[in-house]
Amino acid sequence: MFNLILFGPPGSGKGTQSEKIVKTYRLEHISTGDLLRDEVSRKTPLGVEAKKYMDQGLLVPDEVVIGMISSKIDEKHGARGFIFDGFPRTRAQAEALDKLLEFKDTQIHIVLSLEVPEEHLKKRLIGRGETSGRTDDNEMVITERIKEYHAKTSSVAAHYAAHNKLERVKGDGTIDDTFKLLSKQIDKYLLPA
Repeated sequence: MFNLILFGPPGSGKGTQSEKIVKTYRLEHISTGDLLRDEVSRKTPLGVEAKKYMDQGLLVPDEVVIGMISSKIDEKHGARGFIFDGFPRTRAQAEALDKLLEFKDTQIHIVLSLEVPEEHLKKRLIGRGETSGRTDDNEMVITERIKEYHAKTSSVAAHYAAHNKLERVKGDGTIDDTFKLLSKQIDKYLLPA
């Protein structure tokens, strides 16, 4: 089973690239936001637990999220692998994910970090806001979101860099150019399905 984490600041094209990776390599996409909504809507024990925190405006504890990820991996037993989106966001979450995967006789094989200059990100996000009506289309909000992304993910990137699993990929080219660069890294572990 092949597992990867795709990092990218807001506007880096992470969502678009995740879709292409899932389709090309036949990986299962694990988005913690989607998992939370699914577990809550199905009223699973973990979903009921998560809802208690969400209803109070609190973050769902890591152990609950890890439990949901574990359930999803078990549910998709036999999958070629997983792409993790939105998780881990802290070093503690990265360590918990590593332990979970080790327990399941697998690991994170590679962490791909889309590197896009901040000015390029701002242009993309402002353009996206103009066409989609999103509220993140002013420069001040965008700058804060990018700062927050770097502050949160730097410890996770350092964790995986220390294990020689972090690859930085230039993400300011076309969608296809960026995908080729990502594929070049993934192909070292798994060929397209």
